[in-house]
Amino acid sequence: MTTKEQPRISIKKAIGKGYNRFWKNKQFYRVVKGSRGSKKSKNTALNFIHRIMKYPWANLLVVRRYSNTNKQSTYTDLKWAASQLGVAHLFKFNESMPEITYKPTGQKILFRGLDDPLKITSITVDVGILCWAWFEEAYQIETEDDFRTVVESIRGSHPAPDFFKQITVTFNPWSERHWLKKVFFDPETREQDTFAITTTFRVNEWLDDVDRNRYLDLHRTNPRRARIVADGEWGVSEGLVFENFEVREFNPLQKIKEIQRTAHGMDFGFTNDPTTEVSSVVDLENKELWIYDEHYEKAMLTDDIYNMLEQKGLKESPITGDSAEKRLIQELINKGIRRMRSSVKGKGSINQGILFIQGFKVYIHPSCEHTIEEFNTYTFQQDKEGKWLNEPIDANNHIIDALRYSLEQYHLKTPKDNDTYKALQSLGI
Repeated sequence: MTTKEQPRISIKKAIGKGYNRFWKNKQFYRVVKGSRGSKKSKNTALNFIHRIMKYPWANLLVVRRYSNTNKQSTYTDLKWAASQLGVAHLFKFNESMPEITYKPTGQKILFRGLDDPLKITSITVDVGILCWAWFEEAYQIETEDDFRTVVESIRGSHPAPDFFKQITVTFNPWSERHWLKKVFFDPETREQDTFAITTTFRVNEWLDDVDRNRYLDLHRTNPRRARIVADGEWGVSEGLVFENFEVREFNPLQKIKEIQRTAHGMDFGFTNDPTTEVSSVVDLENKELWIYDEHYEKAMLTDDIYNMLEQKGLKESPITGDSAEKRLIQELINKGIRRMRSSVKGKGSINQGILFIQGFKVYIHPSCEHTIEEFNTYTFQQDKEGKWLNEPIDANNHIIDALRYSLEQYHLKTPKDNDTYKALQSLGI
């Protein structure tokens, strides 16, 4: 099919409101930070499907921090976008690679992760030029240098009169300390030739009332998190419960081998709250906590939780779960998670657990995106005068609660102490 035979597409109907300037922009950097539900990823996918069809010299590289996350995110979004625009039959979707080919010309949409940089720097295409890159969930990229390495692979030129190169960056702005703010949003240091906008759920006319009201209610229940999740603004460090953490790439297996002390914890939810699991390596001597794995999912049944733990190789590992769900914990024990135990809750246990974590330098593996989010948005409450209280807001802390439970074994009183020993015995530990 030639370009003249391509179906007519109502772009205005497809993208809705709020993204007109984004669609038309051709500056070298095109950056969107946004709230949850602001349709930034879906709009970017629609835009690239449209552009691949419009510009026969163009190829796209889609980049995420980890290559295996592309298949369930960017690849799926682009496949959805082709269907939305009524042109899916013009594209070949290779899910195993993954890779997308525009059949009339042979143009490619390629997917890579920063966990395999050699596969990025050596990319070549058969038709046209690799002139566009899309960094999705760019907040997960720890350093500006890693970002620059990929940008440098977008090089060369093409004789087409409408040719342009462009780097598109989309992300949720969890912390103002991230390099993205300095590079693309601060007037004194931002890159030249940059188009940068902030979008929110308010431009998404396809959200239902339940989701819309949930975002609006955050301004009442957790204004600090609403700033990021609902308004798309930068998370600020003031009032954070934890300031002793950083996101860092490390080898979990190597850390486990070196330190030989791990901790696993779970918090349970279903409809409104997720079931979470978090795993860390605990270096008591150097006071370092290395968080290397997580799980975060709603509506998990007992069998789902069992299968998840089995897949993670945790069937024989000691796991501390929320004692509010004793029945669920017993069901998991009966199924074969033999070393699962209930957490020991009591007056002051939350602050005690928080103080223990605050005594460590915490390193979070960049793959643990929900842990990163919670550490950047878990804050203390404020009184009417705006003074910070020594009590955290009980929200968006499902990973952190699981982490507290997992570390009880290292800071509760020893079994020789009668009160703790009786509590442990009563819980069957």
